[in-house]
Amino acid sequence: MEDCIEWIHANRTALLAGSLSLSLLYWTLNLAIQHLQKARKTRSLSPDLEKPLSAITGKSKPAERTPGVWEPQSFLRPGPEPYPDWDFKKTLPLPYRPFRWGPYHITMGLRSMKWDEWIELDNQFLKFHADKTRRIDERGAKCCKTAPEAYDGAVELLEEFCDYLPRRYPSLFRKTEVGMDNLVTGESFDILERPLCEDPMQMAGRMVQDDLAIMFEKPDGQYYLLAGSILLAGFWRLEDKWGMPLSEIHTSGDVPGFKQKLEKGMMNFFRRVQPNAPVLRNNYFLQVDDDLAWSKSIGPEDPEEGVPVGWYTAEKNKAIEHHWFRSERQSLRRLPRSGGVVFTIRTYFHRITDIAEQPGVPGRLASAIRSWGDDVSRYKGKEMYQDVLLEYLDMKHQEQIDAVLDLAMDEEERSYPW
Repeated sequence: MEDCIEWIHANRTALLAGSLSLSLLYWTLNLAIQHLQKARKTRSLSPDLEKPLSAITGKSKPAERTPGVWEPQSFLRPGPEPYPDWDFKKTLPLPYRPFRWGPYHITMGLRSMKWDEWIELDNQFLKFHADKTRRIDERGAKCCKTAPEAYDGAVELLEEFCDYLPRRYPSLFRKTEVGMDNLVTGESFDILERPLCEDPMQMAGRMVQDDLAIMFEKPDGQYYLLAGSILLAGFWRLEDKWGMPLSEIHTSGDVPGFKQKLEKGMMNFFRRVQPNAPVLRNNYFLQVDDDLAWSKSIGPEDPEEGVPVGWYTAEKNKAIEHHWFRSERQSLRRLPRSGGVVFTIRTYFHRITDIAEQPGVPGRLASAIRSWGDDVSRYKGKEMYQDVLLEYLDMKHQEQIDAVLDLAMDEEERSYPW
């Protein structure tokens, strides 16, 4: 016993050091576990579309039905709360940054939507409204069109807007007996008169900053684009996709991985989605001109026969001042009366030089771009801007490292798609 006590006294320094080492190891492991748990809670994962729809929306599986047949449902969308302190001059666009550190994965990337957040408006409303008005005047039915069999669905969308928008944005819209008034532009929307004063999708396009599309199922089980207000799409035209089924819309646009990774899951989703289960998704592109409505760098919007249109016509490696970040926030929901599936497509458009000032963004965006596969790179035109853009993003990332910005903390606090 005395020998044991003497040994402890003789080796107390070593024992203390060992105890401290074990404590430090325990603390480090505990911190790592907490970090992983936090990341798992805060980061939105892109769901597997082969899983039941309830895995995405939390709603039960719908009953089977005959393709092309929709029985009207009594579902009523919950009324939204007013947007807190919304102001058409001061409310900034939401800072969507829907890209991750590599590797890049092709998924549909759906997540559930809160009803309050269906339509997003901000201090860019008047600019978008002016651009849309000009496009309607110049192009008319080339951009806004409703097929006869889709007319009731388009009117249903107008009814939804005239109920939702005055509640969510009461300083911009006022509900009336026949529709609603825009208190800033002075427009009055009468959605009850027949015939309507203009195409219903054209009218709907004037109400929001989003582009709009409604897909309707036919007896073959495919969903067809039969109503649209596509005014600010940048890279595609309504007239090129009009009347196409969902699969052909994507294959005609050479969407990367569609046949192999997306088609089956997307068709299952459209067949099963219910009025009470809206979802969201985000995507992003790069653009080397500042035209929100149509990216002229890829060619004219109305080319003469034989004139090519595509990224291969763009000027290569333009100065960084010409690079723009284009992000889309899309919502998908089924209309309960008509059964049409509505896409709202809200575009956010920023200079690369602006978003690269934000902590963590240049490094993360450079990593995402470098991780694109060959098919995604071709689709997004990477060859035409990668040299200038990646050099700039790397420089801004290094500046942030040199400034000792805590980029790891930014990653901890951020969750997709921010």
